[in-house]
Amino acid sequence: MNIEQADQTMANIFKVLGETHRIEILRILYHAGRELTCSEVSAQLNLSKSTVSYHFRAMRLAGLTNTRQVAQIKYLSINTTAFDRFLPGFLATL
Repeated sequence: MNIEQADQTMANIFKVLGETHRIEILRILYHAGRELTCSEVSAQLNLSKSTVSYHFRAMRLAGLTNTRQVAQIKYLSINTTAFDRFLPGFLATL
């Protein structure tokens, strides 16, 4: 990855993290220490599943989360590699 690509990636990450619900979702995932479903996160945030799914998609496209699908259920987890590379120490602040 060249410097321009790295800069664009960083800009995208900051754009995604500019939404407070996404920070809350990351906090929930981080403290859970395991994969969570959209339903589990939506219940904790008192948000609709479609709203949480919208935020999940934005974070996945920015490379901040991983998604694993089993049948109809999607499991989300934090992409720690991306945080270690672009925002080292950030997750510990959650």
